[in-house]
Amino acid sequence: MTTTFSAASVDGGLYTWTVDLARHAPGPLDTVIKDWTTYGVILFGVLLVACWWTARGRDARRMAQALCAPLIVVVAFAANDVVKTLVHEQRPCRTLGPVATLEACPAADDWSFPSNHTVIAAAAATAVLVLSRVLGILAAVAALAMAVSRVWVGAHYPHDVVAGLLVGVLIAWPLTLAAARAAPAVERLRASRVGAYVTAAEPRANGYARAGS
Repeated sequence: MTTTFSAASVDGGLYTWTVDLARHAPGPLDTVIKDWTTYGVILFGVLLVACWWTARGRDARRMAQALCAPLIVVVAFAANDVVKTLVHEQRPCRTLGPVATLEACPAADDWSFPSNHTVIAAAAATAVLVLSRVLGILAAVAALAMAVSRVWVGAHYPHDVVAGLLVGVLIAWPLTLAAARAAPAVERLRASRVGAYVTAAEPRANGYARAGS
């Protein structure tokens, strides 16, 4: 289906104000934001790896959640892509006519609502928050920064990124909690040949890991 209302009427004014602000911002600031919006997702991958690493020394429920976290992010992305296809909201850089944006305007069939980048960031941040409060706070701030950056570079309306945050959280939160049920599978893995990948090495009194661990 297609949207039955003008997306620009929701927050088009805020979008144009933000894009105009970006156009008059210092060049180095725009460069940092452009790089973040393009490559920032890498940070979320690093945080997920950090959660897996720290979960090696924790109980099987936490390790199960850490192992499932990347898959949960993929599920959130796929679900969001379905929504984008159903809604068919055009990008603001097309709907609002010629607009000078930091990022090239995406193709006409690259739908705007909700923001994929923001969904990925929000889903990853939610999973990280469940696993680690400290890393989760960092991830949450990074997710908000990703959302703002998508509007700043002209790729999305503000409501696109707000919806993206909601979709990411609402999908990742229950799925990450439910992933703890896979703990028995982790226990079996810990007893198998790949156990070293899901269990921290046990230190000996002299500070060296036990042989064969």
